Amino acid sequence: MPNTPTPRPGFGPAEITIVHKPWGHEVIWARTDRYVGKVLHIKAGHSLSVQYHERKDETIHLLSGEMTYRVQLDGRLQAVRLRAGESYRNTPGTIHQMEAVTDCQVLEASTPDLDDVVRLTDRYGREGTSAP
Repeated sequence: MPNTPTPRPGFGPAEITIVHKPWGHEVIWARTDRYVGKVLHIKAGHSLSVQYHERKDETIHLLSGEMTYRVQLDGRLQAVRLRAGESYRNTPGTIHQMEAVTDCQVLEASTPDLDDVVRLTDRYGREGTSAP
């Protein structure tokens, strides 16, 4: 039998965490010291904060639905319409916001900096915090 690598500690079934949010909920399906994988379920008409991250680097992929994705370009927020199958990357410092036109499922891959959220405005009263 050929040499088979020995699995490192931590392999196997992953713990799933569901985090309820005022706009829907997120399912954290992968979490390591190197990356995080989430599925965000955003209800139609709801939006996440206008926010940025100091360290977190993330890419989103719209699995289903349609959203207005606002991102700061040339000093102001500009709306980009995202449809199922489209992706967008945010590097640290990029001001952005997601608003669901229809119910959306969003796949997010990011660095593990889950508490790195600076909320500039938030319709649910969470400005300036990294609270859920």
